[in-house]
Amino acid sequence: MNDAAIVVDKLVKKFGDFVAVDNVSLEVGKGEVFGFLGPNGAGKSTTIRILCGLLSPTSGRASVGGFDVATDPESIRRNIGYMSQKFSLYDDLTVEENINFFSGVYGVPANLRDERKGYVLKMANLTERRDSMTRLLSGGWKQRLALGCAILHDPPILFLDEPTSGVDPIARRRFWDLIYQLSEAGRSVIVSTHYMEEAEYCHRLALMYRGRVIALGSPQSLKDELRRRAAENTDPSMEDVFISMIEAADRETKVA
Repeated sequence: MNDAAIVVDKLVKKFGDFVAVDNVSLEVGKGEVFGFLGPNGAGKSTTIRILCGLLSPTSGRASVGGFDVATDPESIRRNIGYMSQKFSLYDDLTVEENINFFSGVYGVPANLRDERKGYVLKMANLTERRDSMTRLLSGGWKQRLALGCAILHDPPILFLDEPTSGVDPIARRRFWDLIYQLSEAGRSVIVSTHYMEEAEYCHRLALMYRGRVIALGSPQSLKDELRRRAAENTDPSMEDVFISMIEAADRETKVA
């Protein structure tokens, strides 16, 4: 892929005898919304943590923004944004105080902090809530604030690890509107999810199961592939695609 923001080649991560990430290879382009789809325990979060420089791979290689995950994780962490499903916010601070705090954590230059704060408040539609205590915000508003804090330092690559868990469907859809805004501005956005409908929002997907990528492509291309395999299913959903791919993977494992 030209202008790849992320390159992963035969990545493996083991914890003792357990293989959490099994020979994963893929690329993510600049400005692409790339999804890791799979059930809990599929290896999505472990893969993302490796790419964020938080875990060292057992073997294989990966580069993020041109930096090697094994040899230069510090540079990676300075050049990415990361948001987990737990929303690392301080409930006893206001919205604005959280933004101020994370501006310092991410090393936003003092002369740019007001500008970046204004951008985040506007982007997340939190200007009128800047003085609200964070603990009083709904899950959807906390989600927006966490995203805003993750991009205060204007990173070119953003990792969102199960970011929509625990929020209602309307808040989830609004959150994806923000993701598209970031993508259209040229940022690469990598999202892990187990919600099938969210898979439709990604430009491309890696379907993960038992640590392996069992399918890779755009939502439409994956549906087209299933349609070719199962002629009786003329209008497959992403759930149909994923179930079919998992069943095929299980069959291959039994044969092996």
